[in-house]
Amino acid sequence: MTLSAALPTRFTVRFGLTHPVALAPMAGAAGGALAGAVARAGGLGLLGGGYGDADWIAAEWDRAGGAPIGIGFITWRLTPALLNAALVRGPVAVMLSFGDPAPFAPAIHAAGVPLICQCQTVDHARAALDAGAQVIVAQGAEAGGHGDRRGTMTLVPELADLLAAGTPNTLLLAAGGIADGRGLAASLMLGADGVLVGTRLWAAAEALVPPGFHAAAVAATGDVTVRSSAPDAARLLDWPAPFTIRTLRSAFTDRWGGHTAALRAPEGEAARADWAAAQAAGDASAGTPVAGEAVGLIHDIPPAAAILSRLSEQACALLSSLCSKYPGGVPAGDGGSAPSPPPPVKPEI
Repeated sequence: MTLSAALPTRFTVRFGLTHPVALAPMAGAAGGALAGAVARAGGLGLLGGGYGDADWIAAEWDRAGGAPIGIGFITWRLTPALLNAALVRGPVAVMLSFGDPAPFAPAIHAAGVPLICQCQTVDHARAALDAGAQVIVAQGAEAGGHGDRRGTMTLVPELADLLAAGTPNTLLLAAGGIADGRGLAASLMLGADGVLVGTRLWAAAEALVPPGFHAAAVAATGDVTVRSSAPDAARLLDWPAPFTIRTLRSAFTDRWGGHTAALRAPEGEAARADWAAAQAAGDASAGTPVAGEAVGLIHDIPPAAAILSRLSEQACALLSSLCSKYPGGVPAGDGGSAPSPPPPVKPEI
């Protein structure tokens, strides 16, 4: 039996997975190659449906190469037609984030597809349960991309208690700041059935991320991420409150983080164009790589399959080590923390 096979959860059993890991459906980064690679490696691969580009979704779904994948949407940009086009493809799951899932839940349920809802607050979770979500994602503010204010460490157990008290068959995934087996093991101890991983898989070889952004991630610490609305202003996107986006800090965020109105104005057109060019080129100093605080735990850009194996194997080793260290229980006065590997030195790439 492999280490990863020794770590079954309700999530792996329900979805027929090897690893209790789902790919965050990151807009623009979680394309078909990444979603397919995660699925073939035994995780839940979710295509990043993002802002609803039907042609992009169709092309990227084909690039998954027939792997059993699902899809995630930014709910406030979703249309019934776009959802129906996805459901026809037979996704293994549909994930809705950043908006009321109720208008779209009936079609998802009618298609017999599991509904996953990403939640940043207890009220979000209650709305998702009212919509019949089979899986709740507790996303903490440490996550890259858009989010709210709650931290992963407290939101996960609070939602675990909520589900246990009312809908115990609903699965819970933790998200935000999880990049290695320590985060996976901690999430399971907090009451989650698995994890939704964004930044660590954003830094996978198959991700649709420019090499310059990957290089910046390998060199970064978690201290250099910021939350702002500047990247949304640069795209003239009207994201609903209270969501802001976490990215790496750059000259762009320093200049425009507190001046989004000016960036949206006609006189901001040149700055918006410069930002778009930097994003396309992978210029991390002038653009905004979308990464979370877990970026400080990233030291290489391996294939997705290697990332999933590392997550499960390290988590299993840590949990097993704790049990074998104290076979009769944790002694009084000892925190019982499992050993963790020394932090690797960030290499040059």
